[in-house]
Amino acid sequence: MGSKNQTDVTHFFLLGLTDDPKLKPVIFCLFLFMYMVAILGNLLIILAVSSYSHLQTPMYFFIYNLSFNDICLTTTIIPHMLLNIQTQIQSISYAGCLTQVCLVLFFAGFESCILGAMAYDRYVAICYPLSYTIIMNPYSCGLIILFSILISILNMGLLGLMVLRLSFCTNLEISLFFCELSQVMKLACSDTLVHNILIYLATFIFGGIPISGIIFSYVQIVLSVCRIPSVRGRYKAFSTCGSHLSVTSLSYGSGLWVYINSAVNNILPKKASVAYVMYTVIPQMLNPFIFSLRNKDMKGIMKKIIITVSLIF
Repeated sequence: MGSKNQTDVTHFFLLGLTDDPKLKPVIFCLFLFMYMVAILGNLLIILAVSSYSHLQTPMYFFIYNLSFNDICLTTTIIPHMLLNIQTQIQSISYAGCLTQVCLVLFFAGFESCILGAMAYDRYVAICYPLSYTIIMNPYSCGLIILFSILISILNMGLLGLMVLRLSFCTNLEISLFFCELSQVMKLACSDTLVHNILIYLATFIFGGIPISGIIFSYVQIVLSVCRIPSVRGRYKAFSTCGSHLSVTSLSYGSGLWVYINSAVNNILPKKASVAYVMYTVIPQMLNPFIFSLRNKDMKGIMKKIIITVSLIF
């Protein structure tokens, strides 16, 4: 196959989830529903945290940022996919594809940082309860979010510039419903050794380090909880971690599934799209339900907001 310089590339082609025209309307309706649920659920979380003063705590501050990030991540991917299905045009411009790659990198990295910060928050709350308000003060929480944003921007910029330096072959078909870094790199004709090393380094930073921090935090939490004499006290202490554990397991579990499927998907490309749905859509849709259903305060406030909104309309 001949190669083309990246300046000659104007469009990529997204193959999506299926080639069957009969299934496309079903997929359109399904993804539209999931997108609306994700947006509405996360907006309700943001409204609840910003409107009620007793939710102005570090944990809810991180939940607020996670919900905002989930809205941005799904909006980066789903609307263009729905547009492609509706118009039956599978193409995406080179600039649009590069923008999507960069935004997905940023929001995925930022989400990983937030989940790590939430684990640290639970660690301080349970292991150092008397010093919790001093350690997790608003200034510290703001610095954690700012640092997470900065390193996510650095990661996005570095890997985005890496894609700009690639030369692409005549085959410009991406076997997903959005532009994902590793899938775009598979289309490159130029040498990608250095690029792959940078990807593995970024994966270690945004995957390995947060996971290690989460594991360390929960090991310390378990050891601290085991020292509590009463069963009720142990349950009460550990129950505050339930929502975060569920969200973390869903996010990293789906990410691991994507990684495993990517290793096999040279043979089964359509399964790669299903795996990425589990990583980029399902967690963002379910996170608001996990936080609201597992938390009495949040559940009560969400009911009040829903009743108020329904009365207005």
